[in-house]
Amino acid sequence: MLALKSLAPAAIPHALEKVERYRLLNQPAAAESICLDILLAEPGHQTALRMLLLARTDQFTAESSALAARAREALAQLTSEYERTYYGGLIAERRARAQLRNLMPGARHNVHEWITEAMASYEKAERMRPADNDDAILRWNSCARLLNASPHIVPRGREVEEPAIGE
Repeated sequence: MLALKSLAPAAIPHALEKVERYRLLNQPAAAESICLDILLAEPGHQTALRMLLLARTDQFTAESSALAARAREALAQLTSEYERTYYGGLIAERRARAQLRNLMPGARHNVHEWITEAMASYEKAERMRPADNDDAILRWNSCARLLNASPHIVPRGREVEEPAIGE
């Protein structure tokens, strides 16, 4: 196994810029790798942990259990209760949206569960947010719009007719 090279602590700000750039270029695996390098140089670096979590959620697909668990590993290391609550909601929301992009029959119940889990987290985060931070409200509204526009996304036990493939 190859030994990893260490990042100089002074290089962390530039490395964080690269993380942003790779995420914008839709290269979340590259962004994740840089975050891991930052965390080797400075364990517990809060910005790198947030970016790592986001890079991992950027990689979500219809089946994202393993990636969701890895995103939660980063979440657990955040020191702010507000951020743990807010980003916990973001993990659930992004998991739902990834599954929604590749909706398989019956998956609408999972999507509903994850969206409502996200909304509950956002409501909790809203109560503890900094005065100038309405991110939780913005995310909650986005989830509400999704549910309002998607009558086929329903809780378990409630059935709706799924459209036939090709309709």
